[in-house]
Amino acid sequence: MKIEKLRALPIEAVAERLGLRVTRHKCLCPFHDDHHASMTFLARTNSFRCFACGAHGGTIDLVMRHLDKDFPRACRWLADDANVVIDEYRPRTPVAEKAMRPFDASRYARNFEHPWLSSEAQQFLFAERKINPRVVRWCRLSSWTDRLGIHWLQTPYFDTTGLLIGLQNRNLDYHKGDVTPRFRFPYGARCTIYNLPVVAMLRPEEPLYITEGCSDCWAMLSAGHKAVAIPSATLLSVADKELLSDLANRLGTSFHMFPDRDAPGERLFMQLREVLPTLHHHQLPAGCKDFSDYYVSSINNSSFATEGID
Repeated sequence: MKIEKLRALPIEAVAERLGLRVTRHKCLCPFHDDHHASMTFLARTNSFRCFACGAHGGTIDLVMRHLDKDFPRACRWLADDANVVIDEYRPRTPVAEKAMRPFDASRYARNFEHPWLSSEAQQFLFAERKINPRVVRWCRLSSWTDRLGIHWLQTPYFDTTGLLIGLQNRNLDYHKGDVTPRFRFPYGARCTIYNLPVVAMLRPEEPLYITEGCSDCWAMLSAGHKAVAIPSATLLSVADKELLSDLANRLGTSFHMFPDRDAPGERLFMQLREVLPTLHHHQLPAGCKDFSDYYVSSINNSSFATEGID
């Protein structure tokens, strides 16, 4: 009976207790590099599902996976906080949502005029990910430290003309199970296709690589290829799809992808292929979970070109 009571706790309340921001029954999925709210909460079944990475389940499953706890510990965590969740939770109303501020690009644009990288950001980008410094400059990556001492990597999103339209904050101190989120986005930020300025540099019939998330995009750029990143094919707007189709029709752009070596990665490839029928599939070597992993494992043996983007 106690377990059933825990399973009956409002799933969105549990999500917010975990630090997830739920709006209109959706939130950023904490289980992959999500740029848009691809996790949906279903009130009828009191469950969650991410339509990008496939994560799904109920209240206990959400706690187990987010906090990296086994079943008994997840139940105890829910039981300890159950009264707080039930008593304090209030769903956001449409009126409150409408009052949210639009993305103020002018507030953040100056952060990327002279980007600054902390030692933690440099460790992450150059030592761990082996990203070419010219790529970091091209992408205008920056960093900051909040009042709690948490170090964040700031990734700007620009449109094809170079106008700032959104940004992503990545928690460089994140460890699995932390309550502090791994990613944060300012209100109103548009983070769909990443690295759109590269589109203006494409030559006729030049290949363009599509990656999953910014990290893979940096690795692909460092390997000498022009690339963009997307969070999920299901989150592409009509305008995004038209932009990609126009490149194929107008420039004869060929599209290429190294899907992650998992079911969500292959599912993303098949979804994209519905938009881009000629999308080329490239298989990652065994032991490499994504292109970033492949790039890091290969950088020392000179198997990649390293021209990057000037």
